[in-house]
Amino acid sequence: MLRIALIAAGVVLVLVVLVIAVGYALPIAHVASRESTLSQTADEVFATLSDVARYAEWRRDVTSVDVISTSPLRWREHGGNGDITFIVVESARPLHLMMRIDDRSLPFGGTWSYDLVPSGTGTSLTITERGEVYNPLFRFMSRFVFGHTATMDAFLDALAHRLKH
Repeated sequence: MLRIALIAAGVVLVLVVLVIAVGYALPIAHVASRESTLSQTADEVFATLSDVARYAEWRRDVTSVDVISTSPLRWREHGGNGDITFIVVESARPLHLMMRIDDRSLPFGGTWSYDLVPSGTGTSLTITERGEVYNPLFRFMSRFVFGHTATMDAFLDALAHRLKH
């Protein structure tokens, strides 16, 4: 019985070391993007994206938002991903918006760019994440378990649902 427990512990240890080694081998930075076509105008989509105070009304991963400053727009989201502070670093209404994580203490960081292109009566929205994952275990999980686009996919689903109502 003890032998089986030692073998199991050894296998777990080898797997953990392997996961961390692969995490170290992965690049810290990544770029990922997602695109969606929405039936609203670019101005309507931009207004929803830039109204961060109301994110908790339509994003399941956000329970509340504290607006820290309006110029530049800086806020802290509270929710399933913990407390994360963001800042708008570029804004060209209604075609482009870029937000950056403004908290160096997190195991990840980066920017999300929202590029809006009027398309007929609607808007084509592309979100581009230029992310960095500093922790090798998180890097492994982000790449192989969650995927770099999971958060963008959930965001686009929530945004589409919000804009329909």
